[in-house]
Amino acid sequence: MTQTETQSGHGLSRAESRARARALRRAMLADFWFYFSQNKGAVIGLAVFVFIVAIALLAPVFAPYDPTLQNRQALLLPPFWEAKGTFAFPLGTDAVGRDILSRLIYGARFSLFIGLIVVSLSVSVGVLVGLISGFFGGKVDTAIMRVMDVILAFPSLLLALVLVAILGPGLLNAMIAIALVLQPHFVRLTRASVLAERGREYVISARVVGASRWRLMFITILPNCLAPLIVQATLAFSTAILDAAALGFLGMGAQPPTPEWGTMLADAREFILRAWWVVTFPGVAILITVLAINLMGDGLRDALDPKLKRS
Repeated sequence: MTQTETQSGHGLSRAESRARARALRRAMLADFWFYFSQNKGAVIGLAVFVFIVAIALLAPVFAPYDPTLQNRQALLLPPFWEAKGTFAFPLGTDAVGRDILSRLIYGARFSLFIGLIVVSLSVSVGVLVGLISGFFGGKVDTAIMRVMDVILAFPSLLLALVLVAILGPGLLNAMIAIALVLQPHFVRLTRASVLAERGREYVISARVVGASRWRLMFITILPNCLAPLIVQATLAFSTAILDAAALGFLGMGAQPPTPEWGTMLADAREFILRAWWVVTFPGVAILITVLAINLMGDGLRDALDPKLKRS
């Protein structure tokens, strides 16, 4: 009987702990949303970003045409409000008769895919290297940071261009090059956070009870370094989209007929003066997407940084 009561007590204790954990998570999410929503620009940026993601995911539904379909009877048609008979092409067509609206919608897929892959590569490698650098210190730290300093000494776009020239033009190589260029920012940020955390009491206590180095790094220290990394990842997302568009504009990123926004700008260079829409709409798409992500980054900083939280 006593054993049954004890087991029952343990079961109740585990249930209570799970309930308290859920309540704590809900409270943390509510606290996060409270501070995030105080920044109206961040809320607008989030709404615009969600809209862009929805458009990208449902591109076959929203796009009126195949983005690579050429219509030789509709070359450089202006938007529907400038000329009659172009309602089939709301934003006009390009030099080979492709619908610009469809290409913009499918281009959102490529831009978001580029940002996701680049940030994933940069964060995973940068955080690992930064943890090793900050935790072990000494010669390991010095060697890693000197390599990062060398990478940061070059203009980011120029270095990405050189790397793509070595690897070869293409979307995959462009993403790898941009990830390598953005990686030092995550290394330095992670290292600084680890140096600030590794001397705290909770880390010392974990070390005293016998926690391994890898457990200290990934289970004890890393979760307390995530807030600035999340903000940096958001800003890196927009930087990756911009750099990919720049490489595409220079012919070193996505290759035609891929409907990537930078490639669309490159294809439209010679028509700037007589067909403004083929340049304007891809540029506006890049501007709106990057601006929305940067506004979200400001909101995340306000919500995650305790120093910026207002009572």
